[in-house]
Amino acid sequence: MSISKETELIGMKKASEAVAYTLKEMRDYAQPGMTTKQLDDYGAKILSGFGAKSAPHLTYGFPGWTCISVNNEFCHGIPSDNSILKEGDLINIDVSAELDGFWSDNGGSFVLGEDINQHQKLINASKQILHKAIYNIKGGVRISDIGHLIETEAKKRGYKVVKNLTGHGIGRSLHEEPSEIANYRDRFNLTRFKKNAVVAIETFISTASTYAETLNDGWTMVGNKGGFMAQHEHTIVVTDGKPIVLTEMNEIWN
Repeated sequence: MSISKETELIGMKKASEAVAYTLKEMRDYAQPGMTTKQLDDYGAKILSGFGAKSAPHLTYGFPGWTCISVNNEFCHGIPSDNSILKEGDLINIDVSAELDGFWSDNGGSFVLGEDINQHQKLINASKQILHKAIYNIKGGVRISDIGHLIETEAKKRGYKVVKNLTGHGIGRSLHEEPSEIANYRDRFNLTRFKKNAVVAIETFISTASTYAETLNDGWTMVGNKGGFMAQHEHTIVVTDGKPIVLTEMNEIWN
């Protein structure tokens, strides 16, 4: 969507506050011995406290309120009673929701407890790259140039990007134009960011894989060459200068 009046910005801020606060609280609540279903139920309670509805559930009939992916799962992990969190796990939580007709999306990867499996370096890379990408976005900038920046920064640190997972426009529904904000230079994408547009910018930084493949459950995605992936995501409003980071309250950069 494009923000054309103050009420739209207020609506986007409220929806973004709901998903950002939920993500932050879920991250703080997660602990070893807990199931991903317990963690998801906790997130669902917080969302409903805001009056917000789970976007993946509403849009796609996703079998959970939030996406929780653990270790080799890259994204769209289904919360389950059988998935028990352990010390040192690489966890990704993605929270998107609708509130009063406005939609917002955010996500973040983190290590549960002590970093016994050495995932923190990958997570830090993803966070830093997202920060650099977002603060290079303004009206008129080519979407493919931001993709190039993300891939270049990943390579510098010895990582790869996942090419078939992308950021996207958002606002009046979960996925809008621009439909693909890739993590690499897509030479066929000649579109530019537009001032006042609302977009969800995501990094998909990986240790080994460049494509994500869907498992038999129809949702969970893993790498085509295995390994691990870190994702971080903010919903922003594009301006002529610094973007407005609507989901800043999730504190993924702290």
